[in-house]
Amino acid sequence: MSLAVHAQLTIEITQGVDNPTAIAVVPFGWRGQAPLPEAVSAIVSADLQRSGQFRPLEQGDMLSFPRTEADVFYRDWRVLGTEFLLIGGIEFRDNRYFLNFELYDIFGQRRVLQQTVDGGVNQLRDLAHFVSDQVYETITGIRGAFSTQIIYVEAFQNAGGKNDKYRLMLADADGARPKLLLESSQPILSPVWSPDGRQVAYVSFETGRPAIFKQELATAKREQLTNFKGLNGAPSWSPDGQKLAMTLSKDGNPEIYTLDIGSRRLSRVTRHFAIDTEPNWTSDGKGIIFTSNRGGKPQIYQVTLASGRIERLTFEGDYNARARVSPDGKSLVMVHRQNGVFHIAAQDTVTGDLRILTETHLDESPSIAPNGAMLMYATRYGGKGILAAVSLDAGVKFRLPSKQGDVREPAWSPFFN
Repeated sequence: MSLAVHAQLTIEITQGVDNPTAIAVVPFGWRGQAPLPEAVSAIVSADLQRSGQFRPLEQGDMLSFPRTEADVFYRDWRVLGTEFLLIGGIEFRDNRYFLNFELYDIFGQRRVLQQTVDGGVNQLRDLAHFVSDQVYETITGIRGAFSTQIIYVEAFQNAGGKNDKYRLMLADADGARPKLLLESSQPILSPVWSPDGRQVAYVSFETGRPAIFKQELATAKREQLTNFKGLNGAPSWSPDGQKLAMTLSKDGNPEIYTLDIGSRRLSRVTRHFAIDTEPNWTSDGKGIIFTSNRGGKPQIYQVTLASGRIERLTFEGDYNARARVSPDGKSLVMVHRQNGVFHIAAQDTVTGDLRILTETHLDESPSIAPNGAMLMYATRYGGKGILAAVSLDAGVKFRLPSKQGDVREPAWSPFFN
């Protein structure tokens, strides 16, 4: 089973939208004898603030703490400039928490959301993220991704300054509740989620050379999938979860292959003397996007699996790599080099327009949230490898530095239901 690890990522919001929605998240009512183990309303407030779309009202500025609709005086909240009000209460019975919450449109003077959700004794944080998701979707019309998770790699240095310990970690999307999935003295690379969120695949050097493994999250059961000579890298799950695309150099040159997980049937996709690597499936599963230097410099290409037809997708800049397709298929996110500096950029898949999303140096490994609103990537800050996030319109940015080790290779989970 996975082990709890206490070195948690912390959120540092560095940029939000120009006119965030003002919302008041009133502390939820609780009649229990002992304090709740989690500050539920504080988690909701932090979730909404981290999205960059909301500006939560400070608790000390609230004029009242309503628990029911009868306690809501719209005029008081209008005076404070509040656009939405969230209230609620928590009860504990039959060994479960029951959380009732209500969202009010202050200027419309009406309730726009009311729901009750319940969970076990260790699920208060899950309930809080669920509330955040519902509030976010009600106001923005976009499904919330606060209940999702991330996986990432931590690397630790010995006294000599060399990396000698690697950890594959699992955490909530806000960096909370980190758990150890795998620890090794050898590098761990390229972790990816299965489409159902029940498994992860990654590259491990524990056998003395790179090999691709898959691991069940619930049981920690691991299985080695490849053991070819040379490069075994960059796994990517097909949308139906039946295959993995990967880069293999077993025939002398890095090429794209697909592996049927059930039958172990291997199919070669590309055949070129250049380096083809970093495959990622299109959302319909009919094609694979990959990085290739077949044109002289690394650029993004797409191959249609049925016909084998290949087309080049990127032309701006002398380096584009590690491409990921947004869930709606409208954006191609990649590592892009401009004036010698590596940034994360997004390219419109219809117009081809490219926009730079990040301003820091050495940005890499972009991974898009399942709702398409944000992407997470690895960068360096304060001399350490950290994770950072940016919205696809570049209006929202935050960092998730770790208190220990360099953090890299983030992968955002799919929705879990």
